[in-house]
Amino acid sequence: MLSTVSRQLKSHPALVPLFIFIGGGTVMSGAYLLRLAMGPHVSWNRNGNPEPWNKTEPTQQHKFYSVNMDYSKLKKEGPDF
Repeated sequence: MLSTVSRQLKSHPALVPLFIFIGGGTVMSGAYLLRLAMGPHVSWNRNGNPEPWNKTEPTQQHKFYSVNMDYSKLKKEGPDF
């Protein structure tokens, strides 16, 4: 199958950018899904850590992108669970 794709790319060079952008989009979406799967709100091990969101620090950033928030200077406001 790879030889067929390479022959098509050699005979139709206009398809090269299409393959590059589709491949890049696939890699980026896979990386984003992996990032979502490893977040602090996801519980993969229900026996060892059933509520992982209770063990996060108040200085840990949970948002994907924060504009004006410096999480390192926050103080804990709630009780320990």
